Parts: sequence; C-alpha cells; structure tokens
Amino acid sequence: MDYVSALLPPVVMAVFFVGVIRVIVKTQGGSNKAKEDAAVDAALARAEAARPASGAADD
Repeated sequence: MDYVSALLPPVVMAVFFVGVIRVIVKTQGGSNKAKEDAAVDAALARAEAARPASGAADD
C-alpha cells in the first residue's frame, strides 16, 4: 500500500497540470483574443506611465 501513497501525489499533480494546459490552449484565440490583447495593452500602458522618466540624466 506504500506504493499507492507514493504514486498518488505525482498522478494528481499530472492530472491537474494536463487540465491547466487544456484550459490555456482552449482560451487562446477566438473571441477572447481581442479582449486579452486589450487587457495586456492596457497593463503595459499603465506600466509605462508609472515608470519615472529617467533618460539622459543618468549618464
């Protein structure tokens, strides 16, 4: 019975990992692509705006 308790966690994690990969693959593209791209663009714009403007002053 020790082999069952030794194999159970890796098997459960493998099943969970396969499920996560399937969800990621299914949600790529399609109608969600434009919404996801817009969210990424907005996050990048916020990050760029929040970064302090330091250019030639550092040289």
